[in-house]
Amino acid sequence: MKCLLFLARLKNNELITLKDVEAGESVIIQKINGRSSFRRRISEMGFVRGKQVDVLKNAPFKDPIEYQIMGYNISLRRSEAALIEVVSLEDNSDNEIIYNGTLSFNKKEMKELRPLNELKVVFVGNPNSGKTSIFNAISGRQEHVGNYSGVTVDAKKAKTDYNNYAIELTDLPGTYSLSPNSPDELFVRDHLLKAHPDVVINVIDASNLERNLYLTTQLIDMDIPVVLALNMYDEVDKKGDSFDIEQFVKITGMPAVKTVGSKRVGIHQLFDKVIEVAENNDPNQRHIHINYGVELEQSINKVQQEIWKASNYIRDISSRYFSLRLLDNDEHTHKNISYLENAEAVVEVANKEINRLENLCKEKTQTLITNARYGFITGALKETFKAKKTKRQHSFSEKIDNILTGKYTGFPLFLLILWIMFQSTFTFGAYPADWIDIGVNWIGSVFGNLLSDGPVKDLIVDGIIGGVGGVLVFLPNIVILFFFISLMEDTGYMARVAFIMDKLMHLIGLHGKSFIPLIMGFGCNVPAIMATRTLENRSDRLLTILIIPFMTCSARLPVYILIAGAIFPETAGTVIFSMYLAGIAISILTALLLKKTIFKAKEAPFVMELPPYRIPTLRSAIRHMWSKAKEYLKKMGGVILWASIIVWFLSYFPRTNENIELYQSELARIELQLNETNSDSLNTTQDLLLSESELNFKIYEEQQYNSYIGKLGRGIEPLIRPIGFDWKIGVSLVSGIIAKEVVISTLGVLYAGDESADDSSLRDAIQRQKHAQGELKGTPIYTKPTALALLVFVLIYVPCIAVIAAIRRESGKWKWALFNVVYATSLAWVLAYIVSKVAGLFF
Repeated sequence: MKCLLFLARLKNNELITLKDVEAGESVIIQKINGRSSFRRRISEMGFVRGKQVDVLKNAPFKDPIEYQIMGYNISLRRSEAALIEVVSLEDNSDNEIIYNGTLSFNKKEMKELRPLNELKVVFVGNPNSGKTSIFNAISGRQEHVGNYSGVTVDAKKAKTDYNNYAIELTDLPGTYSLSPNSPDELFVRDHLLKAHPDVVINVIDASNLERNLYLTTQLIDMDIPVVLALNMYDEVDKKGDSFDIEQFVKITGMPAVKTVGSKRVGIHQLFDKVIEVAENNDPNQRHIHINYGVELEQSINKVQQEIWKASNYIRDISSRYFSLRLLDNDEHTHKNISYLENAEAVVEVANKEINRLENLCKEKTQTLITNARYGFITGALKETFKAKKTKRQHSFSEKIDNILTGKYTGFPLFLLILWIMFQSTFTFGAYPADWIDIGVNWIGSVFGNLLSDGPVKDLIVDGIIGGVGGVLVFLPNIVILFFFISLMEDTGYMARVAFIMDKLMHLIGLHGKSFIPLIMGFGCNVPAIMATRTLENRSDRLLTILIIPFMTCSARLPVYILIAGAIFPETAGTVIFSMYLAGIAISILTALLLKKTIFKAKEAPFVMELPPYRIPTLRSAIRHMWSKAKEYLKKMGGVILWASIIVWFLSYFPRTNENIELYQSELARIELQLNETNSDSLNTTQDLLLSESELNFKIYEEQQYNSYIGKLGRGIEPLIRPIGFDWKIGVSLVSGIIAKEVVISTLGVLYAGDESADDSSLRDAIQRQKHAQGELKGTPIYTKPTALALLVFVLIYVPCIAVIAAIRRESGKWKWALFNVVYATSLAWVLAYIVSKVAGLFF
C-alpha cells in the first residue's frame, strides 16, 4: 500500500524526498538541501543530481536506511534522507550531468630530482581502496588492513630501495575527498600541500571507478605528479567489464597501472611507472584542466588573477586549486593563503564571485563544482568504460546483511557474537595459559634452587618471575581476543555494527560512527581514540574520546580473567562478558550526561559507507595476532618488568622492625628445639613445624605491612576500605595507572613471598588471601561482592598513562585529560561501592 501511494505521488509530480522511498525502489536525485557541510559531504559520496539511488533496507531499529549509489552501499538517517529531493526513473530528462571535457593539455616541465636518487612517494585513496595493502607489499611492513573506514588514522612511513632509488613511502588516511570535513581529511590535504611529494600514488578501487575518481579530480586541480593504481582489478575482470586504460590515461594525463594489492600483483610495474613519472619520461603524463563550464571558469580566472598580483605568492602550489577551494567556501584555504600580501583582496574577489554564481545558477557553488567534477568523471568513463549488462542479483554481501543487520536478528546476533568472543577468549585461552603458568612456576623453582637465600634470589624469583610471569600467563587470551577483533574488522562487520547501533547512539546525541572507535577500544584505547579523527563534528569527537576509556581494553582483560577465574570459576566467561557490556552501558550513560551538560552542539549527519563483506585471509588474521602478541611481549619486557622491580623493591625494604625481631627470636628458639627434639617425638615435631610456618608467615606479613609500599597502601586504605579492598589491592590499583597489566604484576609480587603459595598459581594465592589486621582479621579478602566491586573499579577508574596522553593529544587540551581522570576515578568508587553493597545482599 505504501509503495502504491509513493508511485502515485511520483506520477502527480509531488515533492518526494529520499525518506519517502520504500525498500526495493529506485529513484533519481533531483536536489540536495540542508547545511553546506552536509551538502558537501553527501555530494562527495556520490549523491549528485541525476544519479540513481536504490533503497535497500532499514536498520533493525528502522533508522538509519541503507542505500546503494555508484555501486557503493551508504547509510543515511531518515532526517538526512528527507533533505534529498528525488524523481522517478522515467522523469529524468532534465537531470543529465554536463560533460565539459578538459581545457589545456600541457607537457609537464622537467622536475629536478633529489640528490642521490631519493624520492618521496605518498599513497592517497578512498577508504577500503587497498592503499595499505600496496604500502605493505612494497615496504615489507605489516600495517593492519581493515575492511572499514578509519583503519589508517595517521601517516604510516617506511623506506625502501627500488631500482637504485631510495624511496620514502607515506601511507595517508583513507579519504573520499580533500575537502576538510574531518581532521583526517584535513591532515591528508595539508600533507600534500606542505610535504611536496615527488609522486602521489592515487589508489583506486577499480571495481567502483565513478566514486573513487572524485578524489582524482581534486588531485588534478592540485597540479601534482600522480600515478593511478587501479587496484582490485581482478574484480573488474571477474565482472566481465571492459576499461580502455590507454584512452583514460590520455584524457586525464595520469599514467595508470593495474594492481591487486592483496595478492601483490602489479606492484613492481606500479613503481616502475612511479620512477618513470618522477624522471618525466612517461609520454602520456601531462597536466590538464577540468573544464568547469563558462561561468565557473570565469570566476576561477578572476580569483587567480588576484592571487598572481601578490609578489610573495609561492608558485609550488597551484593558484587554480586555491581559487577553486575559495569558491568552494573553504575556510581552511583562507588560512593557507593568509601569507599573501593581498590575502584580504583575494578573499573579497572570491566572495563576490560566489554571490554572482549563486544568484545566476540558483545553486550553491559547492554543488556547482561537485556536479562539474562528476560530469567530467561521467564523460571520461562514457568514452572508456563499458559495464557488462547483467540482471541485478542480490550480492553475497546483501544476503549476509539480511541476517546480520536484519530487523529481528541484527542486534541479538551482535550480542551473541560478543558473547562468543569473550567466552572463547576465556575458555580456549585457559589451556595454553595453564601451560605457561606451569612453565613460569617451574622456572621460578629452578632459580629458587640454584640461587642462595638473599635479596638477589628474592628479586629474581618474587620480583621478576613472579611479576612478569603473572602477566605472561594471559598472552593466549590476548591473542584469541585480537583474532576475533581482526575477523570483525577484515570482514566488514565493524561498519555494520555502527549501522545497527546508530539509532541507539542517536538517542544519546552521538553518531553511529562513534561506535566503531568504541568497539576498537576492546583492543586498545589509544588507537581507538585516534580513530575519532574520522568524525566530522568536533563535539562528537571530544565526547567519543572521553567515553572510550570505559571500554574494556585488552590490558584489563587479564585482570578480569584472574579475578573471575579465581572467584567465579563456573561462570567466569559470563562475568567477563558482563564487564564488557557494563563498559558499553557506562559509556552510553556518560555520553548522555555530558551531551546534556557540556556538549550541546548539534550533531553531525550520519553518512557512512558500508563496504562489501570480504572473506578474511588466514595470513592477515595471523599477522594481526602476531603483531599484538609482539606488542604485549614488548610491554612485558619494558614497562611491566620495571614496574615489577620497583614494586618488589618498595615491598622488600625496610627488612626489620621490633615485631619482626621478636618473631625472628622466637623462630630461632623453635629451630633450636627442632634440632634437639628426639625423632620419635612425632607430635612435638609437628607442633614445632606448624609454629615455624606460622611465624614465617607473620614475619612476611609484618615486613610487607611496614614496607615502603605497605605504608603507601595504608595511606590510601581508608579511601578504599568501604568498598572492601585492602591495602594490597589499593597499591595494585595505583600501580595500574602505568599500565593495567601492572595490576597483575603487582599482585604477583605482593603474593609471591607467601610461602603457602609456593608451586601454585596467582589465582590460588588470591583464593587464600585473608585480612591480617582489624575486625575482619582472618576472613577472606576476595569475597564475591569484593571481587565484583574490584572488577567494576578496574573497568572504570583512571586509564593508563598512554591513554591520558592520547586524550591530551587528540583533544588539544590538558583539561579534558584531567577531567577524564577525576570523573572516571570518582565514578569508579561510587559504582564499586554500590556493587559491593548490592552484591552483599545476594552472596
